[in-house]
Amino acid sequence: MKVSIIVSDISTAGAGRWGGAVRSFLLAKALRQLDIQAEIFGFLFGEESQELAKLDIPVHSFQGTYYPQFLSSVSQALKKIDGDVIYAMRPKATTFGLSLLYRLKNHRPIILDIDDWELSWHGGDKWQYQPSLKQLTKDILKPDGALRHPDHPVYINWMEKNVKYANLITVHTRFLQEKFGGVYIPNGKDTDLFNPDLYQPEISRERYGLKGYRVLMFPGAPRPYKGVEDVLKALEILNQPDIRLVIVGGSPYDDYDQKLRERWGQWIIKLPKFPAKLMPEIVAAADIIVVPQRNTPAALAQFPLKLTDGMAMAKPILATKVGDIPEILGETGYLVEPESPQEIAQTINEIFANLDAANQKGRKARERCVQYYSITAMSETLSEVVARL
Repeated sequence: MKVSIIVSDISTAGAGRWGGAVRSFLLAKALRQLDIQAEIFGFLFGEESQELAKLDIPVHSFQGTYYPQFLSSVSQALKKIDGDVIYAMRPKATTFGLSLLYRLKNHRPIILDIDDWELSWHGGDKWQYQPSLKQLTKDILKPDGALRHPDHPVYINWMEKNVKYANLITVHTRFLQEKFGGVYIPNGKDTDLFNPDLYQPEISRERYGLKGYRVLMFPGAPRPYKGVEDVLKALEILNQPDIRLVIVGGSPYDDYDQKLRERWGQWIIKLPKFPAKLMPEIVAAADIIVVPQRNTPAALAQFPLKLTDGMAMAKPILATKVGDIPEILGETGYLVEPESPQEIAQTINEIFANLDAANQKGRKARERCVQYYSITAMSETLSEVVARL
């Protein structure tokens, strides 16, 4: 069997931003564990990722552009896609819409994966497109008009209303399962790569300029709903000069990183984006991994990959009681209420005061990650999904 995985944007601002560490590539790895061929197809709406060329998963890209020119890219993609099963990433015109067109001609089944609630970025179920006649004209006729973008919320809304036309749906959070139905497949971590036995924390701290600090690490892209501000407020409360929040990679979306540094720069160490294969060595330098999600629809819809980064590397995890996080961690981490800097500060003190016990929890977290949140665990559930087809 061959599966064609369709993503909306394969550029460094999209699925290519973490060099193969995002869900589409995790699914491809899990399928390959089942001896199923997997290839990834996507549109290039930005800079091409050089890291993807180093992977052993074939990646095919097509020029991402606006309508009507985009239809030419769609035609090229339809000629290239050749899977026995189509796996569409998110209900978008560029993925699910393309897959429906492919099925019209080739009668191949479609699995729709929903790993985010796209409309949550635009107000969720309350969002409506109600332009004036003048604005509608601009959105349609201007070369860069809003409705010329293939993934405008209007089209996403249409796609979400038609998810019933997928043969099967998979999701990665309970929130999305309640909203769209489908089979729950949480993200898997490559626990052979993310193996703490292969790395030495002191060497990592020295290599990346973190020696002498007690390191809280956020290995991801900060955004307001991810609660990084709450950790920085907690560091202000603690006012301990040897503690730093290390942000790895930063946000490719906007200038939010800069705003954080302008206000809390004394508590932040910013590391650049690294290839996915180097991330275990980076995470090894952390004393604590922080996952301080806020209780918002965007956060509820997401499975924070940084959570399993820390679990796989046997690190103490400090996270909030939001969405699936309590279920994922079980009893192997430290949970606080969202948007509670004071409670975060108290828990940081508790962890550092009892670091041996915290590290023991970290080892339990790795065991849990291997059992429930590894690529192997992901492939076991996928085998049942594929069997239904």
